[in-house]
Amino acid sequence: MGKVLYIKANAKQDGKSRTYRISDSFIDTYKETHPEDEVITLDLYKEGIDFLPQDKLMELHVPKSGEGKDHPILKYAYQFVEADKYVIAEPMWNLNIPAILKAYLDYVSVTGITFKYTAEGPVGLCQGKKAVNITSRGGAYLQGPAADFEMGDRYLRTLFGFFGIRDFDTIAAEMLDVVGVDVDAVVGESIKKAQELAKTF
Repeated sequence: MGKVLYIKANAKQDGKSRTYRISDSFIDTYKETHPEDEVITLDLYKEGIDFLPQDKLMELHVPKSGEGKDHPILKYAYQFVEADKYVIAEPMWNLNIPAILKAYLDYVSVTGITFKYTAEGPVGLCQGKKAVNITSRGGAYLQGPAADFEMGDRYLRTLFGFFGIRDFDTIAAEMLDVVGVDVDAVVGESIKKAQELAKTF
């Protein structure tokens, strides 16, 4: 049995989020086609993720023996490393990911849990796992002159690779804020892509 961590990072409620229309469809299809797997939903806004407090920074570098799932800071890294697959759902904000998602990833990036340092350099401790980033964007950033401005998916792909997760897909619904664009059609096409990917994820 596999374990999927569904990470949601949108201030909008489920029924009003275009991103969640796509990602929830992915999860629904995944559950139908992988009934034996466990899906854990982590809504970062409902979770109340905040920026790392100054007095807790050292705990991310030297976890004490015995500290685990009940630790207020380290529990997110342990939850992350115990998953086999990751589904991240977030809108593009100001060319990047929402700050709450970056804050969460700071909790997850813990030496000795999700990665380690060796004489040859850092090594990810999440080898052999896979991830998909489901995102929505107001403009066009997949290609063309604005492609270099896109920082969110690029950051996630890089950090997950640092953790050892090389199997990383992206589903991006674009141009959702462009006048004249059929938003429902764009979202609908992204839902189809999500459903197809979920079957083999």
